[in-house]
Amino acid sequence: MSERMTFLPRDALLSLDEIALIAERFIARGVRKIRLTGGEPLVRRDMIDLARRLGRHVGTALDELTLTTNGTHLAEHAEALFAAGIRRVNVSIDSRDPETFRTITRHGDVSKVLEGIAAARAAGLAVKINMVALKGFNDREFAPMLAWAVAQGMDLSLIETMPLGTIDEDRADRFLPLTRVMDELRKQFDLLPDTHNSGGPARYWRVAGTGTRLGLISPLTGNFCATCNRVRLSTDGRLHMCLGHEDSVDLKAAIRTGGLTLVDIRIDQALGSKPEAHDFHIVRGAAPAVARHMSVTGG
Repeated sequence: MSERMTFLPRDALLSLDEIALIAERFIARGVRKIRLTGGEPLVRRDMIDLARRLGRHVGTALDELTLTTNGTHLAEHAEALFAAGIRRVNVSIDSRDPETFRTITRHGDVSKVLEGIAAARAAGLAVKINMVALKGFNDREFAPMLAWAVAQGMDLSLIETMPLGTIDEDRADRFLPLTRVMDELRKQFDLLPDTHNSGGPARYWRVAGTGTRLGLISPLTGNFCATCNRVRLSTDGRLHMCLGHEDSVDLKAAIRTGGLTLVDIRIDQALGSKPEAHDFHIVRGAAPAVARHMSVTGG
């Protein structure tokens, strides 16, 4: 489930009740993990209500309900998220340096994110840091970020940049293969292969002697499509079967015209058409694989 940070007419977005009903149709099919993501989900006023409604399934029909956030509103909502049944949050932070963070986000204040992380941990939430590897921006910060994660008792996932949406520079200038990052990290950390499986695309290592896992999400240098079992619902009601393809199914129209019976039919059609692989390539001058940005569908 993703919170799309664009201004749309109210009836163009799924209501909280519609999101919950569609999510519960997936739960009825055996889906055991749901993540609320974005964009930034916590900017939506009813997000805690949605978390409560889905959180009541945790421990029975759901194994976990998690949330991915940029952390800017996390401090004010951390306790409510825990009370709703969420036990882990993923916080996107590509740099802890204030100037680098501001440059990457174009306006962000890293101190608010760090306050949110501290509040989440104080509330009892496990925290995983998501960090996109960006050549020329944060390529000297991977080891310090991992050391900080170890010291704080958090996990860290490193992510290769993906060709989603048009940006004002060539992605080839920022692409940094995680194979190179791992070569550098192994000089400072004893990294052991870990069998942990989150149900997602990451491959894991454990920092020896600690509880910290290092996850690698490498769509370009280590294609993960063979194990991908994810679909994504945007708040305008489109069910996206793959980050790397434009195909989607309109569940908003389905629920509003045919109710849950038509939703079930459309979900069957979507799952039957999930592509075998994405179409990601980082080539100088190339157009993005898809026009939409990551904030539309979430990671």
